[in-house]
Amino acid sequence: MTAPAHRYSAVAIALHWVIALCILSMIPMGWWMTAAIERPDSQALAYRVFQIHKSIGFLILALTVVRIVWRLTHRPPALPAGMKRWEAFAANTTHVAFYVLMLALPLTGWLYVSAGWAVAQDRALEVATSWFGLFPIPHLPGVSDLAAGVKRALAFQAMEAHAVMAWGAVVLVALHVGAALKHQFLDRDGVLAHMVPFLKPGHEAAFSAPRSPWVERGAGVAVIAILASAGAVAGRPYAMPGLEMTKSDAPAAVAVAETAAAEAPVAPGTAAAWTIDSAASSIGFGGTHAGAPFRGRFDQWEGRVWFDPADLAGSKAVVTVRTGSARTGDPTQEGSLQGAEWFDPARYPTARFEATAFRALGGDRFEATGVLKIKTTSLPVVLPFTFREKDGVATVDGELELDRTALDLGMESDATADWVSKMISVRIDVSARRAG
Repeated sequence: MTAPAHRYSAVAIALHWVIALCILSMIPMGWWMTAAIERPDSQALAYRVFQIHKSIGFLILALTVVRIVWRLTHRPPALPAGMKRWEAFAANTTHVAFYVLMLALPLTGWLYVSAGWAVAQDRALEVATSWFGLFPIPHLPGVSDLAAGVKRALAFQAMEAHAVMAWGAVVLVALHVGAALKHQFLDRDGVLAHMVPFLKPGHEAAFSAPRSPWVERGAGVAVIAILASAGAVAGRPYAMPGLEMTKSDAPAAVAVAETAAAEAPVAPGTAAAWTIDSAASSIGFGGTHAGAPFRGRFDQWEGRVWFDPADLAGSKAVVTVRTGSARTGDPTQEGSLQGAEWFDPARYPTARFEATAFRALGGDRFEATGVLKIKTTSLPVVLPFTFREKDGVATVDGELELDRTALDLGMESDATADWVSKMISVRIDVSARRAG
């Protein structure tokens, strides 16, 4: 016959304390960031804390699932034989409540983020999620396809439930810590040693009462229910009861046609042709986000240039940019740029600038007038630039500012530029060699 265990296994102890530290960090973090995000002086830091908060939430969710599976397959230590029945009931109930909260809190947070609606400002706010900047976390299936009113209602309900359960977690933590200290210093029955390896365990005879199996069964039922719900959501069709929603292939077909047109052969100008050295050239962009400056670049782009200061009438340039290659060094920003209200590269994979008129400004300074097209919006722009040539190699650098609201970028979440600056700078640095 196997002797009863007086401690949890090393895996169970490690899971307990890692999850406990995560939960204890989340509570003050949540209180601080919800207030700090509204203040301009702390907005940038609060934004980053929000991303950490989400990452820790997903960590808690994953570790909780592992912990429940471990609990179902490994028998925990018995409770003290002298423990009152109401105390045993309270201990078991607290354990189940903890498991439910450790599953439900991250899931309601996930639902809130997936809804893309900021409750505090009561407006749309689409923000991507990445796990500690290592890989993206997708939104819950189907949520982003819901009507705006439904997403708003889901966001408010999810946030309310999240806040109530957060306070419930505070109460449970206080009860749990209080009970552990009572057992250690008043009852002196060694219960705390179940989870604290350096404490002396109680005597074997004192731990003969088996734990009620309903803790394990309750936790198992909770996991099954969560997984079943997630499966139901993932398998739910776009047409949902009470909602009139259709998925049309027409926008996608239009986007494909526009992309094909953007990549069609370009009629050359009569001026000298240049071959761009992509390794020595770049297209960058920048602005402010959450009160802090950011810089980014496009990793994939190509251009065809015909230019001669002596033949400006015959000069021409066409640049095609793969918008999905936008990089800022911040995975959350990069994920958001892939969204439908920003670049939406799934439907509109390229942006295109075509310069058809050039003007000399004196010396090595020029300006190009043309049209920039992003998604379905075309905007006339003027790009000032410098042109220098030596030994058949030209260096070109230029910069202009674009009004992202005029290009229909981020208009659902941030039309008033409270988060992302209205004006975005774009800089080009090109090295090219005369063709032929």
